Amino acid sequence: MNDRPGPRSLALSGGVGGAKLALGLTHAMDPARLMIVANTGDDFEHLGLSICPDLDTLTYTLAGLANAGTGWGRADEGWRFMESLESLGGEKWFRLGDRDLALHVERTRRLATGEPLSRITADICARLGIGAAIIPMSDDPVRTIVETAKGPLPFQHYFVREQCEPEVSGFHFGGANDARPNRTFLKTLKDPALETIVICPSNPFISIDPILALPGVSSALAASAAPRIAVSPIVGGRALKGPTAKMMRELGLPTDAIEIARHYGKLLTGFVLDQTDAALAPAVESLGIDVRVAETVMHSIDDKIALAETVLSFAHDLKR
Repeated sequence: MNDRPGPRSLALSGGVGGAKLALGLTHAMDPARLMIVANTGDDFEHLGLSICPDLDTLTYTLAGLANAGTGWGRADEGWRFMESLESLGGEKWFRLGDRDLALHVERTRRLATGEPLSRITADICARLGIGAAIIPMSDDPVRTIVETAKGPLPFQHYFVREQCEPEVSGFHFGGANDARPNRTFLKTLKDPALETIVICPSNPFISIDPILALPGVSSALAASAAPRIAVSPIVGGRALKGPTAKMMRELGLPTDAIEIARHYGKLLTGFVLDQTDAALAPAVESLGIDVRVAETVMHSIDDKIALAETVLSFAHDLKR
């Protein structure tokens, strides 16, 4: 790994939505020049195992192993473990597939020996033939807590166990103030040779904000000379995936792409709107952010590549 070329593009990503664009980027450019920083605020300990949902979704997606039917986990999955666990009265609200278990068990074993999450992730990605670098935002634990009408809930309890039902009033990221950003991530963010920074179409509150909450990350991002482009996760007032729009409504925010751009504010130099929201371009531009309109809904691999190419072309134009 020491002779790996320095990354030309950096992407910040959550799970499913972000992984789609990340996959497109690996086809639209040399994957060896791409670094993808994964949100680990969703991570938690369950059944004695260290679970990293966003990190694993990115890994499986870029390795061609993602379960297209569920949108999470591995393809060709079995559920005998969960069936046996349920028969013994065990917790069944978070489903772990038979094949998926291998990753969690091996990661937990290696973490227990003191090996950092970033090194474990790099080794797993190499074994799965992934050309891009996928790195956790930090080797230190950060835990997203959702403030709800039922009280504070760890993210996976809110998202999976409670099915996003409780009304949301805010978020905080336990451990973020004391966590150290991944050293390679921060070094890359400050690299004057960096050409593109992409914020994938992930939930800004629970997928991207945990990354930005790490000490030094937001300031380094704002200071970067590279084009800083976000792709809106909101299309026509609706979230393409997950509870983004529901959260925005409950927080008293407009559920539109303009609010996403406003949320990131001066961190951005560019913003990609879906064609459905082309009329919102002037409002985003009034925030001092350049706009590119494109088809952002990604169903096929061709859709993912096309959007990635649009983002990279946009970055080239902004840099020029």
